Amino acid sequence: MAQALDLAAAAGRAGEVPVGAVLVAGDGTVLATAANRTEIDRDPTAHAEMLVIREAARVRGDARLPDCELFVTLEPCAMCAAAIAFARLKRVTFAAYDPKGGAVEHGPRFFSQPTCHHRPEVIGGVEESAGAELLRQFFQTLR
Repeated sequence: MAQALDLAAAAGRAGEVPVGAVLVAGDGTVLATAANRTEIDRDPTAHAEMLVIREAARVRGDARLPDCELFVTLEPCAMCAAAIAFARLKRVTFAAYDPKGGAVEHGPRFFSQPTCHHRPEVIGGVEESAGAELLRQFFQTLR
C-alpha cells in the first residue's frame, strides 16, 4: 500500500485525483503500478485500477489474473469493480472509503449483486487516513 500511496501523491502533484494502484502476483511479484491519468490521457477510463489491470493482463498474456491482488488508495468505482470482477482478481485491498463514488462498500456494492460472477476478497481501510488525507489536501487546493 505504501507504493500505491506514493503513486497517488505523485498523481496529485501532476493535477490528477490522487489515486494510486499496485497489482501483485501471488508470488509477490509486482506486475503493474499506475496512478490516475484521466486528465493527462484525456481518458475517463484511465483510473489507476484500470491501468494496472490492463498492464498486468498484457504482461501475463491473459485476461484473467486469479492469483493477483490489487492494492489501491481509494475504494473502487463501479467501472473499476466490474474490471476487477472480469479479471477475476483474488483480492482487493483499498485505503480510503468513498461514500460518494465507491462501488464496493458503498453505492451499488458491485460484488454483492447477483449479476456479479466473481467476488474477490475485499479488505478496506488499510492506511485509510493516509489515502483520505491525500484526497482531502488535493480537493482543498481546488477550492
